[in-house]
Amino acid sequence: MSDPEEHPTDLPECPSHGGGGLLPAELRAWMLLLAATGAVEQRLRAVVKDRLDVSHDEFLVLCLLAEQPEGGLRMTRVAELLGRPKTRLTYQIACLQHAGLVTRRSVCGDKRGVEVALTDKARHLLSEASAPLAETVTAALARFMGPDQCAAMRGLVPDLAADSGKE
Repeated sequence: MSDPEEHPTDLPECPSHGGGGLLPAELRAWMLLLAATGAVEQRLRAVVKDRLDVSHDEFLVLCLLAEQPEGGLRMTRVAELLGRPKTRLTYQIACLQHAGLVTRRSVCGDKRGVEVALTDKARHLLSEASAPLAETVTAALARFMGPDQCAAMRGLVPDLAADSGKE
């Protein structure tokens, strides 16, 4: 997946290298994370649309729900975790429900509470698409980070730190 034509070699130097600029190390590191995040999102958009036929924002909802061991999450919690307005999330959930990827149900004992969960169809699609999506993320990050930086980034997330030895 790493086609030299696809990855220009004239990219600016990684913001975390050197240190002769005006910015302190913490701000350079933050800028690196923003650049890497932007690169990942840009590359993922096309792959997500091709593999799952959903928008990037809908994909984020699916990923969040996929991390739930049992059941789903309340819509308010999904909105909080993704930093999305509830009205926008309602539209995204409706699109995912129409595609057969999520279910909605009322929360017992709470008239206004709605829980959202993945369907088997969504779990199957995510399972099939996970390898190409992971390759896309790896390739996008490689444009901004070396292997040691990627390992350090995974080390920031406890579950990923344990999984990093499996690669």
